[in-house]
Amino acid sequence: MSRPGLKGTYAAPALEKAFEILELLADRPGGMQISEMSAILERSVGELFRIVIVMEQRGYLQKSQANDRYTVAYKLLDVALRATPSQNLVAVAVAPMERLAERVGQSCHLVVVNGGQGLVIARQENPGTRGFALKVGAAVDLLRSCSGHVLLAFSPPARTARLIEQADSTFDHTALMPALDKVRAQGFDSRKSPVTFGVTDISLPIFGFNGDVMAALTIPFMEMVDGSQKVGAEEARQQLRETAMAISADLGHAP
Repeated sequence: MSRPGLKGTYAAPALEKAFEILELLADRPGGMQISEMSAILERSVGELFRIVIVMEQRGYLQKSQANDRYTVAYKLLDVALRATPSQNLVAVAVAPMERLAERVGQSCHLVVVNGGQGLVIARQENPGTRGFALKVGAAVDLLRSCSGHVLLAFSPPARTARLIEQADSTFDHTALMPALDKVRAQGFDSRKSPVTFGVTDISLPIFGFNGDVMAALTIPFMEMVDGSQKVGAEEARQQLRETAMAISADLGHAP
């Protein structure tokens, strides 16, 4: 496997191997044995073995007793949340999200930008017996999702352009830019889910004290065939708006 070096950087072979292992396992939720990692990364079992064992001892990997496969442990997500501004955001948003889910009878989740994708960093499930919810840690398509359009629409133009390039350098911007203009004008986005029948995503921005968009708060509104949902989509959007404004205010945002 080719690993071209970068000018002005320092070599740290053990650290490089650890990152390679994490990135490899991130796309394989079923886990891998060390021999399988070795084959894909084109490194010997010997040079990966000690790295994997140390990562397991430190809590970043976990080993299945049934098949000796390693998977990424939740400690990595815990460290990432504690080490970034997301932690304060989640702490502020948890209680309002719980109240929102209770009032509208729908789940909700919080999405932040993570490179060229969105990342779900918190969720609150519908307290009722039926519902739809994304998992914490789920990746979100910035270019095609409701949450992604909110994050792109309310980011500064230079950042929006950079995020679009990171997400997909070949993406046709012709239809995207008018869509983002519409989101900015109306202050929210709402659209049929691109992946789930019967779900309409509704999303609003969360702002920080400096006026920058920090996250998108989204309800994947699931309409029941028998009409038994607690509130309609319009009422859910109004409740979502109030919650987004309350979280933004708690983060120090003054419109």
